[in-house]
Amino acid sequence: MSDLEHTVAELDRLVAFPTVSTDSNREMSESLRDDLAALGARCHLFIDDGGAKANLFASLGPDVPGGVMLSGHTDVVPVTDQEWSDHPFRLRREGERLFGRGTCDMKGFIAAAMVKARRFAEMPLKRPVHFAFTYDEETGCLGAQALIPELAKRGLRPDIAIVGEPTEMRVIEGHKGCCEYTTRFTGLEGHGSDPDRGVNAAEYAARFVMRLLGLREELRGRAPPDSRFEPPQTTLNIGRIAGGHAHNVIVGRAEVDWEFRPVQTEDYHHVRQVMEAYVEEELLPHMRAICPDADISTETMGEITGLQPVPLNAARDLVAGLLGANGADVVPFGTEAGLFQNYGVDVVVCGPGSIRQAHKPDEYVELDQLDACLRMLDRLGERLI
Repeated sequence: MSDLEHTVAELDRLVAFPTVSTDSNREMSESLRDDLAALGARCHLFIDDGGAKANLFASLGPDVPGGVMLSGHTDVVPVTDQEWSDHPFRLRREGERLFGRGTCDMKGFIAAAMVKARRFAEMPLKRPVHFAFTYDEETGCLGAQALIPELAKRGLRPDIAIVGEPTEMRVIEGHKGCCEYTTRFTGLEGHGSDPDRGVNAAEYAARFVMRLLGLREELRGRAPPDSRFEPPQTTLNIGRIAGGHAHNVIVGRAEVDWEFRPVQTEDYHHVRQVMEAYVEEELLPHMRAICPDADISTETMGEITGLQPVPLNAARDLVAGLLGANGADVVPFGTEAGLFQNYGVDVVVCGPGSIRQAHKPDEYVELDQLDACLRMLDRLGERLI
């Protein structure tokens, strides 16, 4: 059986684990741990406080500092309310495409890495190869944020990280950050016939949203003149607005889910400062003039730092050399890469599949993408002996 056929079989096995972010990933993580341990890997399984989630960090080769880390997340987004042609957690092959939840985002990369781990285990490696498989990347990169302190405690810091998110095997050296929030409005309910006697949480949520939309337009003008991103500016999105339960009742509670993706640190601080000032100086005084207990609170769901393109990046140069690529690109979507960069690791994002297929019904990865990934990992192994 060829390595590509082995990878398809491994992907079939991994897709069958329904590791939606709201659910446990432990069974999959423990299975990966057992497989790597059987190859002689030094394995660390880190369980979260709730006991349902696990990060896996494993190493093959010499027990020396540095090395190359192959990084992927084990969680996938939900399939609820999506119309799939077949069972989303059963791999389906049609021609040159493999369908199933997580095939491109990003169990395809993990499957390829696991197949090549068998080869790495037989090689006289002079530098270690590490495998970092995390939980809850899709909900704020919580797993990677928990993993890094554990690695620091043990003195484990790879020199290079390859984050295998779907890039169509393009070399990616930078991406925007991703900041996600839920803002909750507490007003005063009353009868709709006398709106001045209540504090309509939905109306204040609407005002908050309108300020966000105005800020979105301001951010267009703040785009760095040399921005390589598309779109070039920090973007802002309203994901959900909820509140109310009847036509004639003043809404007592409302919520807004929103996010922005900064291209520069200055934009992060600008958005936070503008919205905090708007709440404290404009909205709350009006609300509390009628109801002193009225409130607005914002919960941070995740603040993921961007991956900053830097002149000296050994990871970028290594992978570009492995692929024969001339240069590197940037992308607008977020990954765990910025967290590893802040940990002092040189990072590149490169993996099989297209982000255009991620999170959609009938998600798929193409066989030639998996094959290209396997060939890259073969060349990586040759560099480490």
